[in-house]
Amino acid sequence: MKWAMVFQEGWRNLLARKLRSVLALMGILVGTASVVAMMTSGKLATNEALKQFKLLGTDLLAVTISDQTAFSSSGSHASLSLDQAKDLLHVDPGILKVAPYVQVYDPMQFNGHALEGAVFGVTENFAIITHLQMASGRFISDMDHTAPFCVIGDELYQQIRQFTRVNPIGQQIQVGRHVFTIMGIAALSSQNSFVNGNVNHAILVPIQTAFLSNAYAAINSILLQLSEKAESDHVEKHVEDYLRKNLSGKQTLFRDAKELVLRMEKQNAIFTVFLGLIGGVSLLVGGIGVMNIMLVSVVERRREIGIRLAVGATRRNIQFLFLVEAVMLAMAGGFLGVIIGMGVAYVVALYSDWPFTLFLMPPLIGFVVSVATGIFFGFYPAYQASRWDPVVALRME
Repeated sequence: MKWAMVFQEGWRNLLARKLRSVLALMGILVGTASVVAMMTSGKLATNEALKQFKLLGTDLLAVTISDQTAFSSSGSHASLSLDQAKDLLHVDPGILKVAPYVQVYDPMQFNGHALEGAVFGVTENFAIITHLQMASGRFISDMDHTAPFCVIGDELYQQIRQFTRVNPIGQQIQVGRHVFTIMGIAALSSQNSFVNGNVNHAILVPIQTAFLSNAYAAINSILLQLSEKAESDHVEKHVEDYLRKNLSGKQTLFRDAKELVLRMEKQNAIFTVFLGLIGGVSLLVGGIGVMNIMLVSVVERRREIGIRLAVGATRRNIQFLFLVEAVMLAMAGGFLGVIIGMGVAYVVALYSDWPFTLFLMPPLIGFVVSVATGIFFGFYPAYQASRWDPVVALRME
């Protein structure tokens, strides 16, 4: 039996039962579309998260010093001084910039209206390392020393705008018992996982001013900008050794940008597989539908099967004919499912304002699995058709 003849015969048989063929095809179509749409949308979402993360820079190293006790075992104060923190610049040649900062919570108000937010004591390098932009005014300078100046985050600025239309730059804001002059408004920035807190919802003051205005202010967080060739493992070891010498009884936690990117990429792969498996459930249901349709077709065409066997067709020919019909259904459903799935993913990207990227693997996997589903679920009906006794088949109406 020639391949062309088999496919032509299979196509005619499918067209002869249009409604049944369409119903079987729909099951495969929906399953394939679910696999492709979920896998593509998952990759688009994760890539967008990675893109936003990489915009912050992959040259960052965040250091967090745990504050378990107020004093070390030797009796010296356990807090790191500003000069000691800045000296981290010299502990490894891979460190380009150092930005220690403190974070405290004090009640704050503007023109008698209470505000919600935190207070960050920062240096000039903080804005450089975190890529913090200014909407208006200027940022904190190392030359400000203990000056009562501050910069407010975008969300804090929006709070102020709710009850006053006055430009806050040059105005005074009260934090605890101290009054600061607002000299800048920071632009809205994406959440930085290397900063312990939300800068958009904070007041930023010179770090030395923070020490004077709050007795509990202590350097427990440091941001480091590394060179491209820096080995983060070596940098972490040198920083840890330095801090251990100056802060006994403390624990140090590191967050490396390159390591976090690798973890996110691994999670992306797991997430994609998980979504593909969820979509595969729909494909499994579609495969069962193909099997049901083909089993009914075998029973209805038993007389045809008997005639083919009586005139010389082998059981292998009969089995192959029915298997080809199942595969053709799966291929048609898989092809249409890939198109619809990509369309759904495009709509999701458009609605979420993500750049759409055409990935090769989701449609390829969706189509291949749909064909494999057709072969798997079409094999048993085809086998059943080939087992008919031609005499019994011809007797049945």
